[in-house]
Amino acid sequence: MIQIEHIFISPGHNFFGHHGKPAGENEVVAVDSIECVAGSGIRGDRFFDHKPDYKGQITFFSMEVFEALCEALNVSNISPSAVRRNVFTRGVDLDQWIGKEFEIQGIRFSGAEECKPCYWMDQAIAPGAEAYLKGRGGLRARILSDGVLKRTA
Repeated sequence: MIQIEHIFISPGHNFFGHHGKPAGENEVVAVDSIECVAGSGIRGDRFFDHKPDYKGQITFFSMEVFEALCEALNVSNISPSAVRRNVFTRGVDLDQWIGKEFEIQGIRFSGAEECKPCYWMDQAIAPGAEAYLKGRGGLRARILSDGVLKRTA
């Protein structure tokens, strides 16, 4: 069964749109639940109503991958929020949902594509993070139905 261990939102962009400039300083906020709005995104998050049919209205990331990343790079005391994804899951292979519709807690999503890591990962986590996460950077999805998604762990 899928578990949701962490949920994060941020009101602003720290890396998106910052190429060639310093990273932003917008906080990442841990929350117990989020309001998913069909076609718009997560209320209160930086990508809410970003643009029509945006592929990254919500992002998912595997806790198993996060833990393996930390072990591989020998880093500790780093929060999952450093990867700047919204929902951290356990017990599911997120790649199975690329190109498919799926449901969590009664909310429908459409898996758009892998959430590809970028060079900022090396700054946010540790050198080598971008390379390690290629092919396992999480899932970008569209929200197809309204609802509240809650932490389960």
